[in-house]
Amino acid sequence: MTHDNTGPVISKFKSIGATRIMYPSQLVFTLDHDVQNKTAKNLSKYASIEAFARKHGVDFYPAGRGIGHQVLVEEGYAFPHTLTVASDSHSNMYGGVGGVGTPIVRTDAAALWATGKTWWQVPRMIKVEFKGKLAPGLPERMSLWRYAALSTMTRLTISNMTTEWGALAGVFPVDEVTLDCVPRLRPLYARPPRLRPQQRQGVHPCRALEDAHIPIQKAYLLSCTNARLSDIAAAAAVMKGHSVAPGVQFYVAAASSEVQQDAERTGDWETLVAAGAKPLPAGCGPCIGLGTGLLEEGETGISATNRNYKGRMGHPKALAYLASPAVVAASAIKGYICGPDSLDPALLPPSGAPTFSIETPSVATSSATPAQAEAALEGFPSTFTGPLLFAPQDNLNTDALYPGKYTYQDDITLERQAEVEQPASTDPATKRGIVLVSGYNFGTGSSREQAATALKAAGVPLVIAGSFGDIFKRNAINNGLVCIECPALVADLTKEYAKDEKRGAGGKDGELTVNKGISIDVRVVEGRVEATWPNGERRTYTVGPVGASVQELWICGGLEGYVLKSIQAEKA
Repeated sequence: MTHDNTGPVISKFKSIGATRIMYPSQLVFTLDHDVQNKTAKNLSKYASIEAFARKHGVDFYPAGRGIGHQVLVEEGYAFPHTLTVASDSHSNMYGGVGGVGTPIVRTDAAALWATGKTWWQVPRMIKVEFKGKLAPGLPERMSLWRYAALSTMTRLTISNMTTEWGALAGVFPVDEVTLDCVPRLRPLYARPPRLRPQQRQGVHPCRALEDAHIPIQKAYLLSCTNARLSDIAAAAAVMKGHSVAPGVQFYVAAASSEVQQDAERTGDWETLVAAGAKPLPAGCGPCIGLGTGLLEEGETGISATNRNYKGRMGHPKALAYLASPAVVAASAIKGYICGPDSLDPALLPPSGAPTFSIETPSVATSSATPAQAEAALEGFPSTFTGPLLFAPQDNLNTDALYPGKYTYQDDITLERQAEVEQPASTDPATKRGIVLVSGYNFGTGSSREQAATALKAAGVPLVIAGSFGDIFKRNAINNGLVCIECPALVADLTKEYAKDEKRGAGGKDGELTVNKGISIDVRVVEGRVEATWPNGERRTYTVGPVGASVQELWICGGLEGYVLKSIQAEKA
Protein backbone atom coordinates (compact mmCIF):
# COMPACT_ATOMS: atom_id res chain seq x y z
CA MET A 1 0.00 0.00 0.00
CA THR A 2 1.09 3.54 -0.71
CA HIS A 3 -0.82 6.71 0.14
CA ASP A 4 -0.08 10.37 -0.61
CA ASN A 5 3.53 9.30 -1.16
CA THR A 6 2.45 7.39 -4.29
CA GLY A 7 3.52 10.38 -6.41
CA PRO A 8 7.22 10.13 -5.47
CA VAL A 9 7.03 6.34 -5.82
CA ILE A 10 5.73 6.78 -9.37
CA SER A 11 8.67 9.09 -10.09
CA LYS A 12 11.14 6.54 -8.73
CA PHE A 13 9.39 3.76 -10.67
CA LYS A 14 9.86 5.68 -13.90
CA SER A 15 13.42 6.78 -13.10
CA ILE A 16 14.61 3.17 -12.83
CA GLY A 17 13.31 2.52 -16.34
CA ALA A 18 10.32 0.41 -15.32
CA THR A 19 7.19 0.55 -17.49
CA ARG A 20 5.13 -2.38 -16.20
CA ILE A 21 3.97 -3.24 -12.69
CA MET A 22 4.84 -6.87 -11.99
CA TYR A 23 1.76 -7.74 -9.87
CA PRO A 24 -0.84 -4.92 -10.04
CA SER A 25 -3.45 -6.98 -8.18
CA GLN A 26 -1.22 -6.88 -5.09
CA LEU A 27 -1.05 -3.08 -4.94
CA VAL A 28 -3.40 -0.64 -3.23
CA PHE A 29 -3.35 3.17 -3.36
CA THR A 30 -5.14 5.06 -0.56
CA LEU A 31 -5.13 8.86 -0.35
CA ASP A 32 -5.34 9.78 3.32
CA HIS A 33 -2.73 12.28 4.55
CA ASP A 34 -3.37 15.74 3.08
CA VAL A 35 -7.07 15.24 2.43
CA GLN A 36 -8.09 18.70 3.67
CA ASN A 37 -5.83 20.39 1.14
CA LYS A 38 -8.07 21.53 -1.74
CA THR A 39 -5.44 23.54 -3.61
CA ALA A 40 -5.13 23.02 -7.34
CA LYS A 41 -1.63 21.59 -6.86
CA ASN A 42 -2.74 18.90 -4.39
CA LEU A 43 -5.90 18.03 -6.36
CA SER A 44 -3.76 17.66 -9.48
CA LYS A 45 -1.38 15.38 -7.59
CA TYR A 46 -4.30 13.23 -6.39
CA ALA A 47 -5.75 13.09 -9.92
CA SER A 48 -2.43 11.93 -11.40
CA ILE A 49 -2.19 9.16 -8.81
CA GLU A 50 -5.72 8.00 -9.63
CA ALA A 51 -4.96 8.09 -13.37
CA PHE A 52 -1.83 5.97 -12.83
CA ALA A 53 -3.87 3.47 -10.80
CA ARG A 54 -6.49 3.14 -13.50
CA LYS A 55 -3.86 2.77 -16.22
CA HIS A 56 -2.12 -0.08 -14.40
CA GLY A 57 -5.16 -1.79 -12.86
CA VAL A 58 -4.33 -0.94 -9.24
CA ASP A 59 -7.04 -0.74 -6.57
CA PHE A 60 -7.58 2.92 -5.66
CA TYR A 61 -9.32 4.57 -2.70
CA PRO A 62 -9.81 8.34 -2.96
CA ALA A 63 -9.44 11.05 -0.33
CA GLY A 64 -12.19 10.75 2.27
CA ARG A 65 -12.43 6.96 2.19
CA GLY A 66 -10.21 6.73 5.26
CA ILE A 67 -6.74 6.02 6.60
CA GLY A 68 -5.04 3.45 4.42
CA HIS A 69 -4.27 0.98 7.20
CA GLN A 70 -7.91 0.90 8.28
CA VAL A 71 -9.05 0.48 4.67
CA LEU A 72 -6.72 -2.49 4.17
CA VAL A 73 -8.26 -4.25 7.16
CA GLU A 74 -11.86 -3.35 6.26
CA GLU A 75 -11.48 -4.38 2.63
CA GLY A 76 -9.74 -7.66 3.43
CA TYR A 77 -6.30 -6.94 2.00
CA ALA A 78 -4.70 -7.67 5.40
CA PHE A 79 -5.76 -10.91 7.07
CA PRO A 80 -4.33 -13.81 9.15
CA HIS A 81 -1.15 -15.65 8.17
CA THR A 82 -0.24 -13.28 5.35
CA LEU A 83 2.42 -10.63 4.78
CA THR A 84 1.19 -7.11 4.08
CA VAL A 85 3.55 -4.16 3.64
CA ALA A 86 2.95 -0.47 3.18
CA SER A 87 5.06 2.60 2.59
CA ASP A 88 4.14 3.96 6.00
CA SER A 89 5.64 3.39 9.43
CA HIS A 90 2.40 2.18 11.04
CA SER A 91 2.06 -0.85 8.78
CA ASN A 92 2.71 -2.91 11.92
CA MET A 93 -1.03 -2.53 12.54
CA TYR A 94 -1.87 -5.56 10.41
CA GLY A 95 -0.40 -7.75 13.16
CA GLY A 96 -3.65 -7.12 15.01
CA VAL A 97 -5.45 -9.53 12.66
CA GLY A 98 -2.75 -12.18 12.86
CA GLY A 99 -0.74 -11.22 9.80
CA VAL A 100 2.75 -9.82 9.53
CA GLY A 101 2.50 -6.12 8.82
CA THR A 102 5.73 -4.20 8.40
CA PRO A 103 6.82 -0.94 6.76
CA ILE A 104 8.70 -0.45 3.57
CA VAL A 105 9.73 2.89 2.10
CA ARG A 106 9.31 4.75 -1.16
CA THR A 107 12.32 3.24 -2.91
CA ASP A 108 11.24 -0.23 -1.72
CA ALA A 109 7.77 0.36 -3.11
CA ALA A 110 9.10 1.36 -6.53
CA ALA A 111 11.33 -1.72 -6.59
CA LEU A 112 8.42 -3.95 -5.56
CA TRP A 113 6.22 -2.53 -8.29
CA ALA A 114 8.92 -3.24 -10.88
CA THR A 115 10.25 -6.60 -9.69
CA GLY A 116 7.78 -8.08 -7.21
CA LYS A 117 10.71 -8.54 -4.80
CA THR A 118 12.08 -6.85 -1.69
CA TRP A 119 14.48 -7.61 1.18
CA TRP A 120 14.65 -7.69 4.99
CA GLN A 121 17.19 -8.17 7.71
CA VAL A 122 15.50 -10.61 10.09
CA PRO A 123 15.35 -8.95 13.52
CA ARG A 124 15.33 -10.35 17.03
CA MET A 125 12.01 -11.81 18.12
CA ILE A 126 10.58 -11.03 21.55
CA LYS A 127 7.50 -12.56 23.12
CA VAL A 128 5.60 -10.29 25.51
CA GLU A 129 2.65 -11.52 27.55
CA PHE A 130 0.66 -9.27 29.88
CA LYS A 131 -1.92 -10.61 32.34
CA GLY A 132 -4.57 -8.86 34.37
CA LYS A 133 -7.18 -6.25 33.58
CA LEU A 134 -7.05 -2.48 33.29
CA ALA A 135 -9.59 0.04 34.48
CA PRO A 136 -11.85 1.46 31.74
CA GLY A 137 -10.38 4.48 29.99
CA LEU A 138 -6.75 3.48 30.30
CA PRO A 139 -5.10 3.53 26.86
CA GLU A 140 -4.06 0.26 25.28
CA ARG A 141 -0.90 1.98 24.01
CA MET A 142 0.38 2.42 27.56
CA SER A 143 -0.45 -0.97 29.04
CA LEU A 144 -1.43 -4.40 27.81
CA TRP A 145 -3.06 -7.43 29.27
CA ARG A 146 -3.30 -11.02 28.16
CA TYR A 147 -4.06 -10.95 24.44
CA ALA A 148 -7.04 -13.35 24.66
CA ALA A 149 -8.93 -10.62 26.53
CA LEU A 150 -8.37 -8.09 23.76
CA SER A 151 -10.81 -7.32 20.99
CA THR A 152 -9.53 -7.21 17.43
CA MET A 153 -9.85 -3.42 17.40
CA THR A 154 -7.69 -3.16 20.52
CA ARG A 155 -5.13 -5.52 19.03
CA LEU A 156 -4.92 -3.28 15.98
CA THR A 157 -4.14 -0.36 18.29
CA ILE A 158 -1.38 -2.23 20.10
CA SER A 159 0.18 -3.61 16.91
CA ASN A 160 0.07 -0.13 15.44
CA MET A 161 1.98 1.26 18.41
CA THR A 162 4.78 -1.33 18.25
CA THR A 163 6.37 0.96 15.66
CA GLU A 164 6.92 3.49 18.44
CA TRP A 165 8.89 0.90 20.42
CA GLY A 166 11.30 0.35 17.52
CA ALA A 167 9.78 -2.98 16.48
CA LEU A 168 9.73 -4.11 12.87
CA ALA A 169 6.40 -5.90 13.41
CA GLY A 170 4.00 -6.66 16.26
CA VAL A 171 2.01 -9.82 15.58
CA PHE A 172 -0.82 -11.31 17.66
CA PRO A 173 -1.36 -15.06 17.45
CA VAL A 174 -4.40 -16.16 15.50
CA ASP A 175 -7.00 -17.34 18.03
CA GLU A 176 -10.76 -17.42 18.56
CA VAL A 177 -10.95 -13.64 18.71
CA THR A 178 -9.29 -13.38 15.32
CA LEU A 179 -11.43 -16.12 13.82
CA ASP A 180 -14.54 -14.44 15.18
CA CYS A 181 -13.59 -11.26 13.35
CA VAL A 182 -12.57 -12.88 10.08
CA PRO A 183 -15.97 -14.40 9.17
CA ARG A 184 -17.37 -10.86 9.01
CA LEU A 185 -14.83 -10.19 6.27
CA ARG A 186 -15.34 -13.48 4.41
CA PRO A 187 -17.65 -11.90 1.81
CA LEU A 188 -14.77 -9.57 0.97
CA TYR A 189 -12.26 -12.41 0.68
CA ALA A 190 -14.69 -14.43 -1.43
CA ARG A 191 -15.70 -11.64 -3.82
CA PRO A 192 -15.07 -12.39 -7.52
CA PRO A 193 -11.86 -10.96 -8.90
CA ARG A 194 -12.12 -7.72 -10.84
CA LEU A 195 -11.29 -8.01 -14.52
CA ARG A 196 -8.07 -6.25 -15.47
CA PRO A 197 -5.92 -6.11 -18.60
CA GLN A 198 -3.12 -7.89 -16.65
CA GLN A 199 -3.40 -8.89 -13.16
CA ARG A 200 6.66 7.05 22.29
CA GLN A 201 8.85 6.50 25.03
CA GLY A 202 7.73 8.37 28.19
CA VAL A 203 4.51 7.78 30.16
CA HIS A 204 2.98 9.93 32.89
CA PRO A 205 0.27 8.56 35.23
CA CYS A 206 -3.03 10.23 34.37
CA ARG A 207 -3.66 10.97 38.05
CA ALA A 208 -0.40 12.92 38.35
CA LEU A 209 -1.29 15.03 35.32
CA GLU A 210 -4.81 15.56 36.61
CA ASP A 211 -3.47 16.81 39.92
CA ALA A 212 -1.26 19.23 38.00
CA HIS A 213 -4.44 20.66 36.40
CA ILE A 214 -2.80 21.18 32.97
CA PRO A 215 -5.16 23.27 30.79
CA ILE A 216 -5.67 22.32 27.15
CA GLN A 217 -6.76 24.30 24.11
CA LYS A 218 -7.20 21.43 21.66
CA ALA A 219 -8.22 17.77 21.86
CA TYR A 220 -8.01 15.17 19.09
CA LEU A 221 -9.77 11.87 18.47
CA LEU A 222 -8.29 10.63 15.19
CA SER A 223 -5.47 8.57 13.59
CA CYS A 224 -4.89 4.99 12.47
CA THR A 225 -4.28 4.11 16.14
CA ASN A 226 -7.46 5.26 17.87
CA ALA A 227 -10.29 6.29 15.55
CA ARG A 228 -12.20 3.05 15.04
CA LEU A 229 -15.80 2.41 16.08
CA SER A 230 -14.90 1.21 19.59
CA ASP A 231 -12.75 4.32 20.12
CA ILE A 232 -15.53 6.67 19.06
CA ALA A 233 -17.96 4.75 21.26
CA ALA A 234 -15.62 5.04 24.26
CA ALA A 235 -15.33 8.80 23.78
CA ALA A 236 -19.08 9.18 23.24
CA ALA A 237 -19.83 7.24 26.44
CA VAL A 238 -17.74 9.75 28.38
CA MET A 239 -19.10 12.76 26.48
CA LYS A 240 -22.79 11.85 26.82
CA GLY A 241 -24.61 14.53 28.79
CA HIS A 242 -21.61 16.88 28.72
CA SER A 243 -20.22 19.59 26.45
CA VAL A 244 -16.78 20.57 25.28
CA ALA A 245 -15.34 23.13 27.69
CA PRO A 246 -15.20 26.80 26.63
CA GLY A 247 -11.87 27.61 25.01
CA VAL A 248 -11.28 23.99 23.90
CA GLN A 249 -11.52 22.79 20.30
CA PHE A 250 -12.23 19.06 20.05
CA TYR A 251 -11.45 17.59 16.62
CA VAL A 252 -12.79 14.20 15.54
CA ALA A 253 -11.95 12.22 12.39
CA ALA A 254 -12.93 8.58 11.86
CA ALA A 255 -10.34 6.09 10.66
CA SER A 256 -12.46 5.53 7.55
CA SER A 257 -15.73 6.59 5.96
CA GLU A 258 -17.21 3.19 6.92
CA VAL A 259 -16.29 3.74 10.56
CA GLN A 260 -17.97 7.15 10.48
CA GLN A 261 -21.11 5.67 8.91
CA ASP A 262 -21.23 2.98 11.61
CA ALA A 263 -20.74 5.60 14.33
CA GLU A 264 -23.53 7.66 12.83
CA ARG A 265 -25.84 4.64 12.89
CA THR A 266 -25.09 3.95 16.57
CA GLY A 267 -25.59 7.61 17.44
CA ASP A 268 -22.08 7.98 18.86
CA TRP A 269 -21.00 10.39 16.14
CA GLU A 270 -23.96 12.67 16.82
CA THR A 271 -23.23 12.52 20.56
CA LEU A 272 -19.74 13.90 19.96
CA VAL A 273 -20.85 16.55 17.45
CA ALA A 274 -23.75 17.67 19.66
CA ALA A 275 -21.32 18.07 22.55
CA GLY A 276 -19.22 20.46 20.46
CA ALA A 277 -16.75 18.24 18.61
CA LYS A 278 -15.59 19.48 15.21
CA PRO A 279 -15.68 16.73 12.56
CA LEU A 280 -12.84 16.40 10.05
CA PRO A 281 -12.64 14.19 6.93
CA ALA A 282 -11.57 10.61 7.51
CA GLY A 283 -7.80 10.70 7.23
CA CYS A 284 -4.56 11.58 8.99
CA GLY A 285 -4.91 15.37 9.17
CA PRO A 286 -3.51 16.92 12.38
CA CYS A 287 -1.71 13.71 13.33
CA ILE A 288 0.79 14.37 10.53
CA GLY A 289 0.58 18.15 10.92
CA LEU A 290 -1.68 18.82 7.92
CA GLY A 291 -4.95 20.68 7.54
CA THR A 292 -7.28 22.26 10.07
CA GLY A 293 -6.80 22.26 13.83
CA LEU A 294 -3.02 22.30 14.25
CA LEU A 295 -1.51 23.36 17.56
CA GLU A 296 -0.45 27.00 17.66
CA GLU A 297 2.53 28.44 19.53
CA GLY A 298 2.09 28.10 23.28
CA GLU A 299 -0.95 25.82 23.05
CA THR A 300 -1.38 22.45 24.75
CA GLY A 301 -3.29 19.57 23.21
CA ILE A 302 -4.30 16.05 24.18
CA SER A 303 -4.53 13.51 21.42
CA ALA A 304 -5.51 9.87 20.83
CA THR A 305 -2.81 9.61 18.18
CA ASN A 306 0.50 7.74 18.14
CA ARG A 307 3.20 10.42 18.13
CA ASN A 308 3.78 13.69 19.92
CA TYR A 309 7.22 14.62 18.63
CA LYS A 310 8.11 18.28 18.92
CA GLY A 311 6.35 20.20 16.14
CA ARG A 312 4.64 17.15 14.62
CA MET A 313 1.08 18.35 15.27
CA GLY A 314 1.76 22.04 14.80
CA HIS A 315 4.08 24.63 16.25
CA PRO A 316 7.37 23.46 17.78
CA LYS A 317 6.57 25.52 20.88
CA ALA A 318 3.26 23.72 21.48
CA LEU A 319 2.82 20.70 23.76
CA ALA A 320 0.98 17.50 22.85
CA TYR A 321 0.05 14.73 25.30
CA LEU A 322 -0.99 11.25 24.12
CA ALA A 323 -3.94 9.51 25.76
CA SER A 324 -6.80 7.09 25.15
CA PRO A 325 -10.09 8.21 23.54
CA ALA A 326 -11.82 8.18 26.94
CA VAL A 327 -9.15 10.38 28.53
CA VAL A 328 -9.21 12.75 25.54
CA ALA A 329 -12.99 13.11 25.84
CA ALA A 330 -12.88 13.67 29.60
CA SER A 331 -10.15 16.29 29.16
CA ALA A 332 -12.15 18.07 26.46
CA ILE A 333 -15.08 18.31 28.89
CA LYS A 334 -13.06 19.57 31.84
CA GLY A 335 -10.69 21.79 29.87
CA TYR A 336 -7.64 20.22 31.49
CA ILE A 337 -5.99 16.81 31.36
CA CYS A 338 -7.96 14.30 33.42
CA GLY A 339 -9.35 10.76 33.31
CA PRO A 340 -12.99 9.75 32.87
CA ASP A 341 -13.15 8.77 36.55
CA SER A 342 -13.03 12.49 37.36
CA LEU A 343 -16.52 12.73 35.89
CA ASP A 344 -18.18 9.77 37.63
CA PRO A 345 -15.85 7.50 39.66
CA ALA A 346 -18.74 5.20 40.55
CA LEU A 347 -18.85 3.97 36.96
CA LEU A 348 -15.37 2.45 37.18
CA PRO A 349 -15.07 -1.06 38.66
CA PRO A 350 -11.98 -1.99 40.72
CA SER A 351 -9.22 -3.82 38.88
CA GLY A 352 -6.00 -5.52 39.85
CA ALA A 353 -2.61 -4.37 38.70
CA PRO A 354 -1.45 -6.07 35.48
CA THR A 355 1.64 -8.25 35.43
CA PHE A 356 3.86 -9.15 32.53
CA SER A 357 6.58 -11.43 31.26
CA ILE A 358 9.08 -10.95 28.47
CA GLU A 359 10.81 -13.77 26.64
CA THR A 360 13.62 -13.18 24.15
CA PRO A 361 14.25 -16.36 22.16
CA SER A 362 16.68 -14.70 19.82
CA VAL A 363 19.48 -12.43 20.96
CA ALA A 364 21.36 -9.83 18.96
CA THR A 365 25.08 -10.30 18.45
CA SER A 366 27.07 -8.39 21.03
CA SER A 367 29.27 -5.61 19.76
CA ALA A 368 32.06 -7.11 21.87
CA THR A 369 32.05 -10.28 19.82
CA PRO A 370 35.05 -10.38 17.48
CA ALA A 371 33.90 -9.47 13.98
CA GLN A 372 34.46 -11.72 11.04
CA ALA A 373 36.01 -9.65 8.28
CA GLU A 374 34.18 -9.51 4.95
CA ALA A 375 35.89 -8.96 1.66
CA ALA A 376 35.38 -5.47 0.25
CA LEU A 377 33.65 -5.41 -3.10
CA GLU A 378 35.30 -3.41 -5.83
CA GLY A 379 34.15 0.19 -5.56
CA PHE A 380 33.26 0.08 -1.85
CA PRO A 381 35.55 2.07 0.50
CA SER A 382 37.22 -0.04 3.13
CA THR A 383 37.48 2.95 5.49
CA PHE A 384 35.40 6.02 6.27
CA THR A 385 37.39 8.83 7.88
CA GLY A 386 36.31 12.19 9.23
CA PRO A 387 35.59 14.42 12.22
CA LEU A 388 33.17 13.03 14.80
CA LEU A 389 30.00 14.94 15.68
CA PHE A 390 28.19 13.61 18.77
CA ALA A 391 24.44 14.05 19.34
CA PRO A 392 23.94 12.87 22.96
CA GLN A 393 20.34 11.77 22.54
CA ASP A 394 18.44 8.48 22.56
CA ASN A 395 15.36 8.05 20.36
CA LEU A 396 16.39 10.83 17.99
CA ASN A 397 13.33 10.68 15.75
CA THR A 398 12.71 11.29 12.08
CA ASP A 399 10.57 14.35 12.78
CA ALA A 400 13.63 15.94 14.38
CA LEU A 401 15.87 14.82 11.52
CA TYR A 402 13.47 15.98 8.81
CA PRO A 403 10.30 17.87 9.88
CA GLY A 404 6.94 16.68 8.66
CA LYS A 405 6.07 19.94 6.87
CA TYR A 406 8.68 19.08 4.23
CA THR A 407 7.82 15.40 3.89
CA TYR A 408 5.13 15.73 1.21
CA GLN A 409 6.84 18.42 -0.84
CA ASP A 410 7.49 16.00 -3.66
CA ASP A 411 9.59 18.37 -5.75
CA ILE A 412 12.14 19.23 -3.05
CA THR A 413 15.75 18.76 -4.21
CA LEU A 414 18.57 16.98 -2.40
CA GLU A 415 20.28 20.34 -1.99
CA ARG A 416 17.23 21.72 -0.23
CA GLN A 417 16.98 18.56 1.89
CA ALA A 418 20.56 19.19 3.00
CA GLU A 419 19.65 22.75 4.02
CA VAL A 420 16.71 21.45 6.05
CA GLU A 421 18.95 18.91 7.74
CA GLN A 422 21.82 21.30 8.41
CA PRO A 423 21.38 25.05 7.68
CA ALA A 424 24.39 26.82 6.19
CA SER A 425 27.13 27.30 8.78
CA THR A 426 30.78 28.18 8.96
CA ASP A 427 31.37 25.65 11.72
CA PRO A 428 34.02 23.25 10.41
CA ALA A 429 32.12 20.34 11.95
CA THR A 430 29.34 20.83 9.41
CA LYS A 431 31.55 20.38 6.37
CA ARG A 432 31.20 17.31 4.20
CA GLY A 433 32.50 14.00 5.48
CA ILE A 434 31.52 14.14 9.16
CA VAL A 435 30.68 10.96 11.04
CA LEU A 436 27.56 11.43 13.17
CA VAL A 437 27.35 9.49 16.45
CA SER A 438 24.20 9.31 18.57
CA GLY A 439 22.48 7.13 21.17
CA TYR A 440 19.99 4.27 21.00
CA ASN A 441 17.00 3.77 18.67
CA PHE A 442 18.35 6.41 16.29
CA GLY A 443 15.83 7.32 13.58
CA THR A 444 12.76 6.07 15.42
CA GLY A 445 9.44 7.31 14.08
CA SER A 446 7.97 7.69 10.64
CA SER A 447 9.07 6.02 7.44
CA ARG A 448 10.04 9.25 5.68
CA GLU A 449 12.95 8.39 3.44
CA GLN A 450 14.26 11.96 3.54
CA ALA A 451 15.49 11.47 7.12
CA ALA A 452 18.27 9.35 5.58
CA THR A 453 18.70 11.07 2.21
CA ALA A 454 18.93 14.53 3.82
CA LEU A 455 21.70 13.36 6.16
CA LYS A 456 23.65 11.98 3.25
CA ALA A 457 23.04 15.11 1.18
CA ALA A 458 24.29 17.21 4.12
CA GLY A 459 27.63 15.41 3.99
CA VAL A 460 27.17 12.56 6.45
CA PRO A 461 28.34 9.32 4.80
CA LEU A 462 28.06 7.21 7.93
CA VAL A 463 26.09 7.19 11.20
CA ILE A 464 27.18 5.37 14.36
CA ALA A 465 24.63 4.70 17.11
CA GLY A 466 23.93 2.41 20.02
CA SER A 467 21.09 0.99 17.93
CA PHE A 468 18.85 2.07 15.06
CA GLY A 469 15.14 2.18 14.40
CA ASP A 470 14.54 -0.55 11.84
CA ILE A 471 12.73 1.68 9.35
CA PHE A 472 15.48 4.30 9.39
CA LYS A 473 18.15 1.65 8.94
CA ARG A 474 16.26 0.26 5.98
CA ASN A 475 15.99 3.74 4.47
CA ALA A 476 19.69 4.29 5.04
CA ILE A 477 20.73 1.02 3.37
CA ASN A 478 18.40 1.71 0.44
CA ASN A 479 20.05 5.09 -0.11
CA GLY A 480 23.71 4.29 0.51
CA LEU A 481 24.01 5.73 4.02
CA VAL A 482 26.14 3.36 6.12
CA CYS A 483 24.91 2.56 9.66
CA ILE A 484 27.16 1.03 12.34
CA GLU A 485 26.14 0.00 15.87
CA CYS A 486 28.84 0.70 18.47
CA PRO A 487 27.44 0.89 22.03
CA ALA A 488 30.91 1.10 23.58
CA LEU A 489 31.82 4.27 21.68
CA VAL A 490 28.46 5.82 22.58
CA ALA A 491 29.08 5.00 26.25
CA ASP A 492 32.54 6.61 26.20
CA LEU A 493 31.27 9.76 24.49
CA THR A 494 28.33 9.99 26.89
CA LYS A 495 30.61 9.76 29.92
CA GLU A 496 33.04 12.30 28.53
CA TYR A 497 30.81 14.90 26.87
CA ALA A 498 27.11 14.53 27.78
CA LYS A 499 25.59 16.72 30.46
CA ASP A 500 25.58 14.87 33.80
CA GLU A 501 26.97 11.89 31.84
CA LYS A 502 23.45 11.15 30.59
CA ARG A 503 22.00 11.39 27.11
CA GLY A 504 18.96 13.60 26.64
CA ALA A 505 20.06 17.03 27.86
CA GLY A 506 22.73 17.86 25.30
CA GLY A 507 26.44 18.35 25.90
CA LYS A 508 28.11 19.69 29.02
CA ASP A 509 26.88 23.18 28.14
CA GLY A 510 23.50 22.02 26.85
CA GLU A 511 24.54 22.12 23.17
CA LEU A 512 22.57 19.82 20.85
CA THR A 513 25.67 18.44 19.17
CA VAL A 514 29.21 18.14 20.51
CA ASN A 515 32.32 18.75 18.39
CA LYS A 516 35.52 18.31 20.40
CA GLY A 517 37.96 17.57 17.61
CA ILE A 518 37.75 13.78 17.73
CA SER A 519 38.74 12.15 14.45
CA ILE A 520 37.51 8.72 13.55
CA ASP A 521 38.44 5.91 11.18
CA VAL A 522 35.69 3.38 10.56
CA ARG A 523 37.03 0.23 8.96
CA VAL A 524 33.64 -1.05 7.96
CA VAL A 525 34.78 -4.22 6.24
CA GLU A 526 37.06 -5.32 9.07
CA GLY A 527 34.50 -4.36 11.73
CA ARG A 528 36.71 -1.91 13.61
CA VAL A 529 36.31 1.71 14.71
CA GLU A 530 39.38 3.74 15.70
CA ALA A 531 38.83 7.07 17.44
CA THR A 532 41.59 9.62 18.11
CA TRP A 533 40.67 11.78 21.11
CA PRO A 534 41.78 15.44 21.56
CA ASN A 535 44.65 14.39 23.86
CA GLY A 536 46.01 12.07 21.18
CA GLU A 537 44.72 8.87 22.79
CA ARG A 538 43.54 6.24 20.31
CA ARG A 539 40.73 3.88 21.23
CA THR A 540 39.62 0.89 19.20
CA TYR A 541 36.10 -0.57 19.16
CA THR A 542 34.85 -3.79 17.61
CA VAL A 543 31.70 -3.60 15.50
CA GLY A 544 29.85 -5.79 13.06
CA PRO A 545 31.27 -5.63 9.52
CA VAL A 546 29.25 -4.33 6.59
CA GLY A 547 28.08 -7.31 4.55
CA ALA A 548 28.38 -7.84 0.83
CA SER A 549 24.70 -7.16 0.08
CA VAL A 550 24.83 -3.73 1.77
CA GLN A 551 28.10 -2.98 0.01
CA GLU A 552 26.54 -3.82 -3.35
CA LEU A 553 23.63 -1.47 -2.74
CA TRP A 554 26.08 1.29 -1.77
CA ILE A 555 28.13 0.77 -4.95
CA CYS A 556 24.95 1.05 -7.04
CA GLY A 557 24.00 4.29 -5.30
CA GLY A 558 21.23 2.56 -3.37
CA LEU A 559 18.32 0.27 -4.13
CA GLU A 560 17.06 2.48 -6.93
CA GLY A 561 20.36 2.13 -8.79
CA TYR A 562 20.49 -1.59 -8.04
CA VAL A 563 17.05 -2.19 -9.58
CA LEU A 564 17.92 -0.01 -12.58
CA LYS A 565 21.05 -2.11 -13.11
CA SER A 566 18.97 -5.32 -12.86
CA ILE A 567 16.38 -4.09 -15.36
CA GLN A 568 19.07 -3.02 -17.81
CA ALA A 569 20.76 -6.41 -17.46
CA GLU A 570 17.47 -8.18 -18.26
CA LYS A 571 16.98 -6.06 -21.36
CA ALA A 572 20.53 -6.66 -22.57
